[in-house]
Amino acid sequence: MANVLTAFKANRTKIWVGAVTLLLVFYLVVSFQRSVLLMTDANPVAKAIGVAYLLLPVIGAWALVRELLFGARTERLAKILEAEGGLPEDNLPRTPAGRIIREAADREFEKYRAETEAAPEDWRSWFRLSCAYDAAGDRKRARASMRDAVRLYRTGSRQA
Repeated sequence: MANVLTAFKANRTKIWVGAVTLLLVFYLVVSFQRSVLLMTDANPVAKAIGVAYLLLPVIGAWALVRELLFGARTERLAKILEAEGGLPEDNLPRTPAGRIIREAADREFEKYRAETEAAPEDWRSWFRLSCAYDAAGDRKRARASMRDAVRLYRTGSRQA
């Protein structure tokens, strides 16, 4: 039992991603089925609604694949950086509730911003900048920086 609990804790995020993905796939399949049923109806309004409703599973499947690929690519880069010893340390002070103290994250952010400005073609600097944005609470810029890191890695800027 202890082994199962340890394995669950180690893979908690992957388990939740898998569960949410399965639920979304189920929703997409049901939506697709309903859209096909509406398109086979004799009523032209029902056919039009069926065609419009068909867009939901298509857009949902596209978004699902895009997010899963983003997560897999991000994880791959994190493993590379970890093996190189280049991951930023999580040593920022926290509140009693466990949240990172914003002022400390902002000070740490400046270090990674300067690193990225000095080496804008290095995916590693963009990855670390993304971590700094995330620690500072700016999720939108964190994702954008991580997309830049993935793009640079994929286009061949893999060397140090």
